[in-house]
Amino acid sequence: MRRLRPDLALLPLLAAAGFAAGGGMRLMDPLLPLLAADFGVGVAALAPVVAGFTLAYGAGQLVTGPLGDRFGKVRVAAIALLLYGLGLAASVLAWDLASMTLLRTGTGLVAGAVIPLAIAWIGDAVPYEDRQATIGRFLTGMVMAQLLIGPLSGMAAQFFGWRASFLMLAVLALVVGGLLARRLGPAVMFGGATGQARGFGFGQYMRLLRAPAGRRLMAAAALDGAALFGGAFPFTGAFLIEDFALSPGEAGLVVAGFGLGSFLYTRLAKRLVGRLGEQGLVAAGGAGLTLALAGLAFAPSWWVVAALQVPMGMAFYMFHGVLQARATEALPDARATAVSAFAMALFLGQSVGALAFGAVLHAAGYGAVFAGAAAVTAGLAAWVAMAPAR
Repeated sequence: MRRLRPDLALLPLLAAAGFAAGGGMRLMDPLLPLLAADFGVGVAALAPVVAGFTLAYGAGQLVTGPLGDRFGKVRVAAIALLLYGLGLAASVLAWDLASMTLLRTGTGLVAGAVIPLAIAWIGDAVPYEDRQATIGRFLTGMVMAQLLIGPLSGMAAQFFGWRASFLMLAVLALVVGGLLARRLGPAVMFGGATGQARGFGFGQYMRLLRAPAGRRLMAAAALDGAALFGGAFPFTGAFLIEDFALSPGEAGLVVAGFGLGSFLYTRLAKRLVGRLGEQGLVAAGGAGLTLALAGLAFAPSWWVVAALQVPMGMAFYMFHGVLQARATEALPDARATAVSAFAMALFLGQSVGALAFGAVLHAAGYGAVFAGAAAVTAGLAAWVAMAPAR
């Protein structure tokens, strides 16, 4: 018997939560040179700020997944979003590299709960054959963050300073978190446990890792995070500013093309899955990503970088969307834990990647960063496409 679809009135609100949480990942893209100048350091020295957010984002999954299974996925996501908004507001007060690293780390710790728990909630309510398309609808919020947060952050920083960018996103997160809390109501928000899981369910992580498919999924997520979230993506804005002399606002507009390509994926996900199948989607997305990253490595001008953003955004979600859908089915009886484990592997990989590619940037420049990310992505896509799904 097919399970009921999720409450369609709640899905747009969760997408807005995904927008706010996803915005935290791209908020810094056009800001790195400004923070570096304000704090008196080079852009490469800001790698710990990027890594701190992502390391905490991933490490926090160790607790937030089991909490979601025990106390309710949407409830835990709403509380986390409110704490995330408060963390962004506090980041406005950062005065040096150390304070910003500390505040970004604390913000990442709670931000990581929002998107994985929402995806796990979809997994509970939607049959697998419809799940990737429904996740695509939810990801519209996160994708729109890719499209809008970069230019909005860059323009706010250009006219009012980088602190205005943090304040803008803080207000959004607090408003959406408050609306989610109001929708759930006091009885749900402040009630007891709602799930069937007992305790915090840490043993479920070992169940996941004992399965060969689970180990492959975690390894793929870690490599994906290292090469893309930690390697290529965070440095694109700084690349445009430092190598092609674009302003932060202009760099943000260029990077927003990635979000446009991602948005196209959310509209076409169902057709793409039907036409290509999961394995074909991984292969095509991986190939497109590899070519786009190689193009960035040898881009002679900013408009080449701009032209590559749309196909790169679509290719990324073709590849990454399959991994997300598989994560929702890795532990059907502890779905929040499984999706959180996926996110933990992804962002732990991102943290390592940010440090590693920061060193590459310091030693060899932006071209080497993008070429290295292309090489890792090519190997990863080939491995995932050839490996069995389960």
